[in-house]
Amino acid sequence: MKIGMIVWRLAQIVFAIALIAVGVNMFLGPHNIAAGGLTGLAILIEAGTGFDRSTTVYIGNGIVLVLTLIFLGREVFINTIIGAGLLPIAIAIIPQHNLVEDRMLAMVVGSVIFGIAVSILYKNRASSGGTAVPPLILQKYTGIKPSVGLFVTDGIVVALSLLVFDVDSFFFAILSIFITMVVMGYIENGVSKKKRVHIISKHSDAIIQDIMQTMGKSVTCIPTKGSFENKETPMLMITMDSSNYRQLTEIVKKHDPQAFMVTDVVSDVHGRGFTYGSGSV
Repeated sequence: MKIGMIVWRLAQIVFAIALIAVGVNMFLGPHNIAAGGLTGLAILIEAGTGFDRSTTVYIGNGIVLVLTLIFLGREVFINTIIGAGLLPIAIAIIPQHNLVEDRMLAMVVGSVIFGIAVSILYKNRASSGGTAVPPLILQKYTGIKPSVGLFVTDGIVVALSLLVFDVDSFFFAILSIFITMVVMGYIENGVSKKKRVHIISKHSDAIIQDIMQTMGKSVTCIPTKGSFENKETPMLMITMDSSNYRQLTEIVKKHDPQAFMVTDVVSDVHGRGFTYGSGSV
Protein backbone atom coordinates (compact mmCIF):
# COMPACT_ATOMS: atom_id res chain seq x y z
CA MET A 1 0.00 0.00 0.00
CA LYS A 2 1.36 3.44 -0.94
CA ILE A 3 2.33 5.92 1.77
CA GLY A 4 -0.29 8.42 0.58
CA MET A 5 -3.07 5.84 0.86
CA ILE A 6 -1.90 4.83 4.34
CA VAL A 7 -1.89 8.46 5.49
CA TRP A 8 -5.35 9.05 3.98
CA ARG A 9 -6.74 5.92 5.64
CA LEU A 10 -5.25 6.91 8.99
CA ALA A 11 -6.69 10.42 8.66
CA GLN A 12 -10.16 8.98 8.07
CA ILE A 13 -9.86 6.71 11.11
CA VAL A 14 -8.73 9.61 13.31
CA PHE A 15 -11.60 11.75 12.02
CA ALA A 16 -14.12 8.98 12.70
CA ILE A 17 -12.82 8.45 16.23
CA ALA A 18 -13.08 12.20 16.87
CA LEU A 19 -16.68 12.13 15.63
CA ILE A 20 -17.53 9.32 18.04
CA ALA A 21 -16.06 11.32 20.92
CA VAL A 22 -18.04 14.41 19.87
CA GLY A 23 -21.25 12.39 19.70
CA VAL A 24 -20.67 10.88 23.13
CA ASN A 25 -19.34 13.96 24.99
CA MET A 26 -21.48 16.68 23.45
CA PHE A 27 -24.77 15.03 22.52
CA LEU A 28 -25.52 11.61 24.06
CA GLY A 29 -23.58 11.74 27.33
CA PRO A 30 -24.93 15.08 28.62
CA HIS A 31 -28.48 13.76 28.22
CA ASN A 32 -27.83 10.35 29.85
CA ILE A 33 -28.34 8.39 26.63
CA ALA A 34 -26.31 5.17 26.79
CA ALA A 35 -26.92 3.84 23.28
CA GLY A 36 -25.09 0.55 23.61
CA GLY A 37 -21.42 -0.17 23.07
CA LEU A 38 -18.47 0.43 25.37
CA THR A 39 -19.06 4.19 25.22
CA GLY A 40 -22.62 3.65 26.44
CA LEU A 41 -21.35 1.45 29.25
CA ALA A 42 -18.82 4.14 30.14
CA ILE A 43 -21.60 6.73 30.38
CA LEU A 44 -23.52 4.44 32.74
CA ILE A 45 -20.50 3.73 34.95
CA GLU A 46 -19.61 7.41 35.17
CA ALA A 47 -23.17 8.35 36.12
CA GLY A 48 -23.42 5.56 38.68
CA THR A 49 -19.97 5.72 40.28
CA GLY A 50 -18.30 8.91 39.08
CA PHE A 51 -15.53 6.89 37.41
CA ASP A 52 -14.16 8.80 34.40
CA ARG A 53 -15.66 7.56 31.13
CA SER A 54 -12.41 7.83 29.15
CA THR A 55 -10.68 5.57 31.70
CA THR A 56 -13.48 3.02 31.38
CA VAL A 57 -13.10 3.01 27.59
CA TYR A 58 -9.32 2.70 27.97
CA ILE A 59 -9.58 -0.33 30.26
CA GLY A 60 -12.38 -1.91 28.24
CA ASN A 61 -10.55 -1.55 24.95
CA GLY A 62 -7.38 -2.92 26.51
CA ILE A 63 -9.25 -6.10 27.41
CA VAL A 64 -10.84 -6.21 23.97
CA LEU A 65 -7.47 -5.92 22.22
CA VAL A 66 -6.08 -8.84 24.21
CA LEU A 67 -9.13 -10.95 23.30
CA THR A 68 -8.81 -9.89 19.66
CA LEU A 69 -5.18 -10.98 19.44
CA ILE A 70 -5.91 -14.31 21.15
CA PHE A 71 -9.12 -15.30 19.36
CA LEU A 72 -9.20 -13.36 16.06
CA GLY A 73 -5.56 -13.14 15.08
CA ARG A 74 -2.98 -10.56 14.11
CA GLU A 75 -4.75 -8.99 11.11
CA VAL A 76 -7.95 -8.13 12.99
CA PHE A 77 -5.83 -6.98 15.94
CA ILE A 78 -3.91 -4.51 13.76
CA ASN A 79 -7.15 -3.19 12.23
CA THR A 80 -8.58 -2.68 15.71
CA ILE A 81 -5.64 -1.32 17.67
CA ILE A 82 -5.56 2.15 16.08
CA GLY A 83 -9.21 2.99 16.71
CA ALA A 84 -9.31 1.28 20.09
CA GLY A 85 -6.22 3.14 21.21
CA LEU A 86 -7.36 6.53 19.95
CA LEU A 87 -10.94 6.45 21.28
CA PRO A 88 -10.19 6.88 25.02
CA ILE A 89 -7.74 9.66 24.17
CA ALA A 90 -10.34 11.45 22.04
CA ILE A 91 -12.98 11.11 24.76
CA ALA A 92 -10.54 12.53 27.30
CA ILE A 93 -9.48 15.45 25.09
CA ILE A 94 -12.83 16.54 23.64
CA PRO A 95 -14.73 18.49 26.32
CA GLN A 96 -17.91 17.15 27.87
CA HIS A 97 -20.21 19.98 26.91
CA ASN A 98 -23.95 20.05 26.28
CA LEU A 99 -24.31 21.68 22.86
CA VAL A 100 -28.07 21.11 22.48
CA GLU A 101 -30.58 21.62 25.27
CA ASP A 102 -33.43 19.73 23.62
CA ARG A 103 -32.97 16.06 24.50
CA MET A 104 -34.66 14.66 21.41
CA LEU A 105 -32.62 16.84 19.06
CA ALA A 106 -29.41 15.95 20.90
CA MET A 107 -30.22 12.25 20.58
CA VAL A 108 -30.91 12.53 16.84
CA VAL A 109 -27.79 14.57 16.07
CA GLY A 110 -25.59 12.41 18.27
CA SER A 111 -26.90 9.21 16.68
CA VAL A 112 -26.37 10.54 13.14
CA ILE A 113 -22.81 11.55 14.02
CA PHE A 114 -22.20 8.13 15.55
CA GLY A 115 -23.58 6.36 12.46
CA ILE A 116 -21.37 8.39 10.12
CA ALA A 117 -18.30 7.69 12.24
CA VAL A 118 -18.83 3.94 12.45
CA SER A 119 -19.49 3.76 8.70
CA ILE A 120 -16.16 5.49 8.04
CA LEU A 121 -14.41 2.98 10.28
CA TYR A 122 -16.09 0.02 8.56
CA LYS A 123 -15.14 1.42 5.18
CA ASN A 124 -11.50 1.44 6.26
CA ARG A 125 -11.76 -2.01 7.88
CA ALA A 126 -11.13 -0.45 11.26
CA SER A 127 -12.95 -0.50 14.57
CA SER A 128 -13.15 1.51 17.77
CA GLY A 129 -13.01 -1.75 19.73
CA GLY A 130 -15.63 -2.07 22.44
CA THR A 131 -18.63 -4.32 21.92
CA ALA A 132 -17.93 -4.69 18.18
CA VAL A 133 -15.29 -7.36 18.85
CA PRO A 134 -17.07 -9.96 21.08
CA PRO A 135 -19.68 -10.69 18.35
CA LEU A 136 -16.82 -11.49 15.93
CA ILE A 137 -15.40 -13.95 18.44
CA LEU A 138 -18.84 -15.53 18.91
CA GLN A 139 -19.21 -15.87 15.14
CA LYS A 140 -15.86 -17.60 14.80
CA TYR A 141 -16.51 -20.21 17.49
CA THR A 142 -20.29 -20.61 17.52
CA GLY A 143 -21.46 -19.48 14.07
CA ILE A 144 -23.74 -16.82 15.55
CA LYS A 145 -24.06 -13.86 13.18
CA PRO A 146 -22.23 -10.68 14.31
CA SER A 147 -25.45 -8.68 14.01
CA VAL A 148 -27.11 -11.00 16.54
CA GLY A 149 -24.15 -10.82 18.91
CA LEU A 150 -23.98 -7.05 18.64
CA PHE A 151 -27.72 -6.80 19.27
CA VAL A 152 -27.33 -8.84 22.46
CA THR A 153 -24.31 -6.93 23.80
CA ASP A 154 -25.81 -3.53 23.02
CA GLY A 155 -29.14 -4.72 24.42
CA ILE A 156 -27.51 -5.51 27.74
CA VAL A 157 -25.98 -2.03 27.93
CA VAL A 158 -29.28 -0.37 27.02
CA ALA A 159 -31.15 -2.47 29.59
CA LEU A 160 -28.76 -1.22 32.28
CA SER A 161 -30.11 2.29 31.60
CA LEU A 162 -33.18 1.29 33.55
CA LEU A 163 -31.02 0.68 36.63
CA VAL A 164 -28.87 3.80 36.37
CA PHE A 165 -31.16 6.35 34.74
CA ASP A 166 -34.89 6.17 34.00
CA VAL A 167 -37.41 4.77 31.53
CA ASP A 168 -37.09 7.81 29.26
CA SER A 169 -33.33 7.23 28.94
CA PHE A 170 -33.98 3.59 28.13
CA PHE A 171 -36.25 4.41 25.19
CA PHE A 172 -34.00 7.25 24.02
CA ALA A 173 -31.13 4.74 23.89
CA ILE A 174 -33.20 2.30 21.82
CA LEU A 175 -34.21 5.05 19.40
CA SER A 176 -30.59 6.18 19.18
CA ILE A 177 -29.43 2.71 18.13
CA PHE A 178 -32.18 2.56 15.50
CA ILE A 179 -31.19 5.94 14.02
CA THR A 180 -27.53 4.95 13.97
CA MET A 181 -28.37 1.75 12.07
CA VAL A 182 -30.48 3.66 9.54
CA VAL A 183 -27.72 6.19 8.93
CA MET A 184 -25.14 3.43 8.50
CA GLY A 185 -27.41 1.57 6.10
CA TYR A 186 -27.98 4.68 4.01
CA ILE A 187 -24.29 5.56 3.85
CA GLU A 188 -23.23 2.02 2.97
CA ASN A 189 -26.02 1.26 0.49
CA GLY A 190 -28.31 4.18 -0.20
CA VAL A 191 -25.90 6.46 -2.02
CA SER A 192 -24.95 3.83 -4.61
CA LYS A 193 -28.33 2.19 -5.15
CA LYS A 194 -29.12 1.31 -8.74
CA LYS A 195 -31.97 -0.42 -10.52
CA ARG A 196 -31.55 -3.66 -12.43
CA VAL A 197 -34.34 -4.32 -14.91
CA HIS A 198 -35.18 -7.53 -16.74
CA ILE A 199 -37.44 -7.16 -19.79
CA ILE A 200 -39.14 -9.84 -21.89
CA SER A 201 -40.83 -8.56 -25.04
CA LYS A 202 -41.64 -9.62 -28.58
CA HIS A 203 -40.23 -6.28 -29.70
CA SER A 204 -36.86 -6.58 -27.96
CA ASP A 205 -34.85 -5.41 -30.98
CA ALA A 206 -36.72 -2.12 -31.19
CA ILE A 207 -36.44 -1.62 -27.42
CA ILE A 208 -32.68 -2.25 -27.52
CA GLN A 209 -32.15 0.25 -30.34
CA ASP A 210 -34.21 2.91 -28.58
CA ILE A 211 -32.37 2.39 -25.27
CA MET A 212 -29.00 2.70 -26.94
CA GLN A 213 -29.95 5.75 -28.98
CA THR A 214 -32.03 7.61 -26.38
CA MET A 215 -30.30 6.65 -23.13
CA GLY A 216 -26.85 5.84 -24.44
CA LYS A 217 -26.74 2.55 -22.54
CA SER A 218 -25.91 -0.96 -23.63
CA VAL A 219 -28.21 -3.91 -22.98
CA THR A 220 -27.38 -7.49 -22.10
CA CYS A 221 -29.41 -10.16 -23.93
CA ILE A 222 -29.98 -13.42 -22.05
CA PRO A 223 -31.51 -16.43 -23.88
CA THR A 224 -34.61 -17.67 -22.03
CA LYS A 225 -37.31 -20.24 -22.66
CA GLY A 226 -40.83 -19.81 -21.33
CA SER A 227 -42.73 -22.88 -20.16
CA PHE A 228 -46.08 -21.67 -21.53
CA GLU A 229 -45.14 -21.15 -25.20
CA ASN A 230 -42.07 -23.42 -24.99
CA LYS A 231 -39.95 -21.24 -27.25
CA GLU A 232 -36.83 -19.19 -26.77
CA THR A 233 -37.19 -15.45 -26.18
CA PRO A 234 -34.35 -13.03 -25.38
CA MET A 235 -34.53 -11.43 -21.94
CA LEU A 236 -33.00 -7.97 -21.76
CA MET A 237 -31.05 -6.87 -18.68
CA ILE A 238 -29.99 -3.30 -17.97
CA THR A 239 -28.56 -1.65 -14.86
CA MET A 240 -28.96 2.08 -14.34
CA ASP A 241 -29.28 4.94 -11.90
CA SER A 242 -32.71 5.27 -10.35
CA SER A 243 -33.12 8.64 -12.07
CA ASN A 244 -33.14 6.91 -15.48
CA TYR A 245 -35.79 4.34 -14.60
CA ARG A 246 -38.83 6.37 -15.67
CA GLN A 247 -37.25 7.02 -19.07
CA LEU A 248 -36.70 3.29 -19.53
CA THR A 249 -40.29 2.38 -18.69
CA GLU A 250 -41.54 4.95 -21.20
CA ILE A 251 -39.35 3.43 -23.92
CA VAL A 252 -40.57 -0.09 -23.17
CA LYS A 253 -44.24 0.92 -23.07
CA LYS A 254 -43.88 2.80 -26.37
CA HIS A 255 -42.75 -0.33 -28.19
CA ASP A 256 -44.64 -2.98 -26.21
CA PRO A 257 -47.29 -2.09 -23.59
CA GLN A 258 -47.57 -5.81 -22.78
CA ALA A 259 -43.86 -6.28 -22.07
CA PHE A 260 -42.95 -8.18 -18.92
CA MET A 261 -40.62 -6.18 -16.63
CA VAL A 262 -39.01 -7.15 -13.34
CA THR A 263 -37.09 -4.49 -11.40
CA ASP A 264 -34.64 -5.05 -8.55
CA VAL A 265 -32.90 -2.51 -6.35
CA VAL A 266 -29.14 -3.08 -6.41
CA SER A 267 -27.13 -1.62 -3.55
CA ASP A 268 -23.72 -1.70 -5.22
CA VAL A 269 -22.46 -1.87 -8.81
CA HIS A 270 -18.88 -2.05 -10.03
CA GLY A 271 -17.55 -2.02 -13.56
CA ARG A 272 -17.49 0.02 -16.71
CA GLY A 273 -19.83 3.00 -16.58
CA PHE A 274 -20.29 2.88 -12.81
CA THR A 275 -16.89 2.83 -11.13
CA TYR A 276 -14.61 3.76 -14.03
CA GLY A 277 -14.60 4.62 -17.70
CA SER A 278 -17.62 5.32 -19.85
CA GLY A 279 -20.53 3.29 -21.09
CA SER A 280 -22.82 1.18 -18.96
CA VAL A 281 -23.48 -2.29 -17.73
